[in-house]
Amino acid sequence: MDFWPEFLASSWGKEFVAGGFGGIAGIVSGYPLDTIRVRQQSCTSGSALKILRHVAATEGPLALYRGMAAPLASVTFQNAMVFQIYAVLSRAFDRNVPASDPPSYKGVALGGFGTGALQSLMLTPVELVKIRLQLQQRNILDNKSQITGCRGPTDVARGIFRQEGWRGIYRGLTITVLRDAPAHALYFWTYEYVREQLHPGCRKNGQESFRTMLIAGGLAGAASWMCCYPLDVIKTRFQAQSQSTPSRYTGIVDCFRRSVKQEGYNVLGRGLGTAVARAFVVNGAIFTAYETALRCLFINDNNNHENIKAENTL
Repeated sequence: MDFWPEFLASSWGKEFVAGGFGGIAGIVSGYPLDTIRVRQQSCTSGSALKILRHVAATEGPLALYRGMAAPLASVTFQNAMVFQIYAVLSRAFDRNVPASDPPSYKGVALGGFGTGALQSLMLTPVELVKIRLQLQQRNILDNKSQITGCRGPTDVARGIFRQEGWRGIYRGLTITVLRDAPAHALYFWTYEYVREQLHPGCRKNGQESFRTMLIAGGLAGAASWMCCYPLDVIKTRFQAQSQSTPSRYTGIVDCFRRSVKQEGYNVLGRGLGTAVARAFVVNGAIFTAYETALRCLFINDNNNHENIKAENTL
């Protein structure tokens, strides 16, 4: 019964809860653009606007949110764990920095790298299910929508596990680690560097404005996606295939070679504009929600301590 009050009273608990709020804000704000990105990566042609019009006309606007239940159900815990792990590792990799000072940029980058690698264990199954759902086709005929394939994330996950077992559930784990470890290193480093440049001293006093949070978070997301995007294209194509897919890829190297051979190197940048736009919106929202929640939690904690001191004095 006393777990949550004690957990929230710790700095770890505050990081965890604030990270959860940030994750929810990110998913809700950027999911339609994520659906368009996945479709751009998996098809052979079509601009973001063309795909948006086609989806809205043939499948309905709600198709842009298809599969959101899978990441939304897990994103609170996943994003909370990301910020929690990062808070621990950024300190662990550079112990020379006093606890009263913010982590060094070296600690930030190394902590982000380790965080990206570890969170891939949670993220791989979620993204696999999400991609399969986003690529399902919905046809609207005679004012009736007919969905081919599975109906929801649970159906998809059960189907994958039944046909392919744990190996199928974790299809794409290797390339997810290769994508997320360096991307998270750049992600957190960019955020910390940009916020300090926009608002000198804010890393220590935590007094940056909402504008600083939005811009620093947005640029961090855009930078991380630009560095890892070719790997994300290969990951999407590799995870999109199932046991019944004809001419299946034998691995990530085979997926890369065949994709480039059939469609040229331009395929590795397909949907990049959509991904960067989404990354700016999503990560601006994530860091703003995270920093705001963290600030509120610490303010409440300080107020409680002041009330306790006043009562003891009386």
